Amino acid sequence: MSGPLADLPETAEVVGRQRVYAGRVWDVVRERFRFAGHELERDFVAHTGAVAVLAVSEDGKVLLINQYRHPIRSRDWELPAGLLDVPGEEPLEAAKRELAEEVDLVASEWRELLTFATSPGGSDEHVVVFEARGLTAAPEAYARTEEEAQLVRRWASLDEVVEAALAGRIRNSILLLAVLAAHARG
Repeated sequence: MSGPLADLPETAEVVGRQRVYAGRVWDVVRERFRFAGHELERDFVAHTGAVAVLAVSEDGKVLLINQYRHPIRSRDWELPAGLLDVPGEEPLEAAKRELAEEVDLVASEWRELLTFATSPGGSDEHVVVFEARGLTAAPEAYARTEEEAQLVRRWASLDEVVEAALAGRIRNSILLLAVLAAHARG
């Protein structure tokens, strides 16, 4: 295992798959598979995947949103984000859609910042985070419902967000990874 440090793709032979729970957004599946001469069984969340957007203003501030997240009983600071739940939609197109739907913005410059697995031992979810610049108002404002109806926007310097992350005052994993990656890249 020499060479550049990188995850190693490996495909185990799946010999059985069963949906044990069908949810509104994701399912729980049970798979039996062969790996290293053994047959194993694992349950995990089958997820559509998601995208997030680190929107950066002309003066270098990043856009954060705050909304209620019931599983953690908290209003957390996060990035505009959403599910890859439109069949055939590419991640970049989903990110553009989410930026417009959640914060009424469009961007002229896009680049992929990072992709990560949220919880590889229990979910197949991957999140693709894009950096967006050249921000302008979207042609139309979106009507927000449910938790998004109470969404709050805040612009903050990257240094302020990094400091809040390192001090433990913000905990959203997508936000943490995105701002720390952006900060490290300079």
